[in-house]
Amino acid sequence: MTALASRETPVVTPSPPAGRTWHRPALGVLLLATAALYLWDLGASGWANAFYSAAAQAGSQTWKALFFGSSDAANAITVDKTPAALWVMSLSARLFGVNAWSVLVPQALMGVGSVWLLYAAVRRVSGPAAGLVAGLVLALTPAAALMFRFNNPDALLVLLLVAAAYCVVRAIEKASPRWLALAGVAVGFGFLAKMLQAFLVLPAFALAYLVAAPVSLGKRLLHLLGALAATLVSAGWYLLVVALWPVADRPYIGGSQTNSLWELVFGYNGFGRITGDEVGSVGGGGGGGWGSTGLTRLFGSEMAGGIAWLLPPAVLALGAGLWFTRRAPRTDRSRAALLLWGGWLLVTALVFSYMGGIIHPYYTVALAPAIAALVGTAAVQLWRLRDQPAASGLLTGGVALTALTTYLLLSDSSWQPWLAPTVLVGGLLAAVALFFAAHLTRRAASAVAALAVVVLLAGSGAYTLATAATTHSGAIPSAGPSSGFGFRGGAPGGGRGGPGSLLSTTTPGASLTALLQKDAEKYTWTAATVLSNAAAGYQLASGAPVMAVGGFNGTDPYPTLEQFQQYVESGRIHYFLGEGMTMRGTSGSDTAQEIADWVASHYASSTVDGVTVYDLTATA
Repeated sequence: MTALASRETPVVTPSPPAGRTWHRPALGVLLLATAALYLWDLGASGWANAFYSAAAQAGSQTWKALFFGSSDAANAITVDKTPAALWVMSLSARLFGVNAWSVLVPQALMGVGSVWLLYAAVRRVSGPAAGLVAGLVLALTPAAALMFRFNNPDALLVLLLVAAAYCVVRAIEKASPRWLALAGVAVGFGFLAKMLQAFLVLPAFALAYLVAAPVSLGKRLLHLLGALAATLVSAGWYLLVVALWPVADRPYIGGSQTNSLWELVFGYNGFGRITGDEVGSVGGGGGGGWGSTGLTRLFGSEMAGGIAWLLPPAVLALGAGLWFTRRAPRTDRSRAALLLWGGWLLVTALVFSYMGGIIHPYYTVALAPAIAALVGTAAVQLWRLRDQPAASGLLTGGVALTALTTYLLLSDSSWQPWLAPTVLVGGLLAAVALFFAAHLTRRAASAVAALAVVVLLAGSGAYTLATAATTHSGAIPSAGPSSGFGFRGGAPGGGRGGPGSLLSTTTPGASLTALLQKDAEKYTWTAATVLSNAAAGYQLASGAPVMAVGGFNGTDPYPTLEQFQQYVESGRIHYFLGEGMTMRGTSGSDTAQEIADWVASHYASSTVDGVTVYDLTATA
């Protein structure tokens, strides 16, 4: 975008002189405000996603559970993700005790770190003002506020990917293989947070370096091969350790049908997410039930509230920037940054738009850093060149497009009905004023710029504040207020209700909790129940291991009926909880149903706090 001033000799915005340090206190204010937003009343969401909170509890009790990401301290079965995010939560719980704050505060701090790293990455190319705007946009993205106040793996994923982008920016400056390798390491550990999703940024990173690094083509290719090796080593060491670990001495790999982490990576959580062919998934099989695909998916009711507010102006900024830098030298850093952030945005957005398998609205947080970087860079650079008709026209168009997008999104919601027309009118006025900003006095121009920023962030910021003010729990949180557009706490495929269901967890009553705690130390598992979320609720309340029969979806073939019968015979499980389950359009194993049926046919039941309880130590 800086090439607009001179198409032949692009100008890279220099860092301000040493004496001009206005951006440092501004950055401090931004980071403190972000911390306040993400930490405010954080404990109101309780355990948030109890599925991961229970695993963090288990990791705080045994190192083996921490390493493998086990759902319980007795290491029956793991969660259905690689465990890097759980390592952070488990260590926090070890240091500060098992509670909602020790689980959620690390996520909020990751959000602050992501804003800081994004500022640093954008500042190195476009200056501190652009970095501050980019950081502000990221902080006020609803999907970001949702995930940085929640305990899904996405918070760590975003932090590591932004760190990787910063390393690529540094690598491009002087063709540094060391910085490029560090980027590969960050992406590799991002893989350990959320597997193959972390690799979606690799094409953009590679393209930016291949095009712009100031060194020969051969060395650029060699550096990229070194970075790829760093990525594979930092991601693959864990897979190798798990593959070599004796199967009998580790937990079952949740989410797989063959007790294989490789299957989990490349199947259920890998290419199956693209094709929809995910064995063991709920609503899966050829994309059955995860919403319509296509370019408009991100603007649908499920996705829009979290990410769509600034998506159109970000795409406009990318297109305009690439056009104006088309004649720039190969090593132009501004164009390299456009390739980096724009490639990140386009590849990830297209995958999310067309993937036929499991997808949830909060996944869109992975788009937030790229959108923020593009918008922040374009807004500041075009403002500096506002005396040129093309720049002022793009500023006008970008603000008008943002106002229209915000109006359309808010008009689909009954939440704050006054906001949509206010943003539309204010945005159109700001757009017109921006076109003539070069002819205004400095004070008047500053007022117009302030109005434009308010319009840019009005819808997104308001929805972000509403997200922070709303408690979120269960497996599928959604951004925004409870009365906003989009679905909340539900998903195609459904699940069973009661004290613990497929997608949500309810804290058991005092009598049941006391029953589970009584003599718990005498058993490997104080109880077993079908579905991980059900087990998580009982385990968090009692503090004792609870076996999640069948894993998250109840479709994992662990334990087998024979294994379960052996555990019962040897006195390792005290209770079985619940009425069992019914398979609802799922694929995978029906072992969990067999176990539930066997228990119901061989043991007498009682009801405690509304939950059916089978004492497996009683006479069959």
